[in-house]
Amino acid sequence: MMGRKAQLHTSTDSENPQAAVPVDASGGAATPVGAPGGAAKPVDAPGGAATPATGEGHPAGRPGAHLSKLGAPSSAIGAGRPHALTRRKRRVSMILAAPLYIFTLAFVVGPLAYMVFLSFATRDGQWGVKAVLTLSNYPKMAEPIYVTTFVNSLKLALITTVFVTLTGYPFGYFMARLSPKRKGIAMFLLIIPFWTSALMRLYGWMIVFRANGILDRVLMALGIVDRPLRLLYTYPAVVVGMVYALAPFMIYAVFSSAEKMDFHLVEAARTLGASAPRAFFTITLPLTMPGLFSGVVLTFVPSMGLYFIADLLGGNKVVLVGNLIYEQLMKVHDWPFAAALSVVLVILVSVFLFAYRKVAGSGELEGLV
Repeated sequence: MMGRKAQLHTSTDSENPQAAVPVDASGGAATPVGAPGGAAKPVDAPGGAATPATGEGHPAGRPGAHLSKLGAPSSAIGAGRPHALTRRKRRVSMILAAPLYIFTLAFVVGPLAYMVFLSFATRDGQWGVKAVLTLSNYPKMAEPIYVTTFVNSLKLALITTVFVTLTGYPFGYFMARLSPKRKGIAMFLLIIPFWTSALMRLYGWMIVFRANGILDRVLMALGIVDRPLRLLYTYPAVVVGMVYALAPFMIYAVFSSAEKMDFHLVEAARTLGASAPRAFFTITLPLTMPGLFSGVVLTFVPSMGLYFIADLLGGNKVVLVGNLIYEQLMKVHDWPFAAALSVVLVILVSVFLFAYRKVAGSGELEGLV
């Protein structure tokens, strides 16, 4: 009987070398070679064949060997699933982005293309436009009156940006250093003016600046002036209106950058002996530079086209490019020339934005949500 068991083990070992289990001649317990102290006993399978127990439930101790009977390895199962999921995600993304593309084409690209085409068209009668392409609308802008208008617009935009920076940067920086409660109150007070129409707020400034208005009465009561200043319909009134309308954009942009900076760096610089101006120019200003650049863009670009502020507070004494385009459209009815002015204005703004991206190294604007 013992000889028969030995023969069975020997035949099993020859058929499956990986599961070879030596058996001692005395009929003792079978111990696999290299097993860590374990005594893996052969198990008699039906039909007299002995199959060693591996502890993993895989025959012959080879994981996944049962899949070979199915004709394919386990890695082949679902090999095409990643590509199918990727294609499905792309299809879903395209479907979700389709409304945005349609909106952009219909309300951004379409009007811009029409404006460019209209700038090369020819005026026909009082309101009409002929589809006769010409370049005469662009050389017309070289006339002194139009060149002066562009120069005045750039000058006003520069002055507005300087004053907005001087007032908005400190406001945004110190607002970022407030406690969370006071910070929320300050932001709420900045948002309140936007709840009313911009025209209504400008009419309020007209009441302040008019002759014998609130400002004149206060100044004369304090003895600062002895007669009304008559600031309404002057260049300073337009500058004040521009600064008032655009200062919140600078404040929010600087606030967004200042809130992200670590103020302990400033304290460390002061501890190491740096003066307050040196700490500001070496730490605070570089860290808040993205917000400052964003505020400059959000101030300079709109100030060239906010014609209604110049119209209400400056009368006909301050004429900007926006006023010129409005007059060419609504009064002169020269649509091709107005379109050419708009194209030039868009080019100037694009050049400014390109310069901003080169200097700031980013195409994103701080303070926009």
